[in-house]
Amino acid sequence: MNDSTDSAIVTALLAVRERAYAPYSHHPVGALVVSESGTRYAGANVEVAHYKGICAEASAIAAMASAGERQLREVWVIGPGRHLCTPCGDCRQRIREFATPETRIRVVDAEGRLLKEYDMEALLPDSFGPENLSP
Repeated sequence: MNDSTDSAIVTALLAVRERAYAPYSHHPVGALVVSESGTRYAGANVEVAHYKGICAEASAIAAMASAGERQLREVWVIGPGRHLCTPCGDCRQRIREFATPETRIRVVDAEGRLLKEYDMEALLPDSFGPENLSP
């Protein structure tokens, strides 16, 4: 584990990744989001036979939103290997919906070592968000 990762977060990420349902891709992913209140919400990818499952990040964000929270402080993602398992395009937009300029997105390797950290501008440059819908 890298010094800049929290052992409780890594433990939660490893546990939720183990609960992923990935019978088709065999690529289990876990995510954990920290809301503005400091509450942690975990999610795993859930695949279905028609290949339109839900990503781990979407699962964690849905848990946060379902609890009534609307702002992300941190997003953590863990994949099954030693390489970056960054959020897909859809999840980058989902993160953007609830992010602030201070939100940090961190990707760790399969053991929980920090590989890369992003802010929202680095993750999704020139993004489109709720404020773009205002007149």
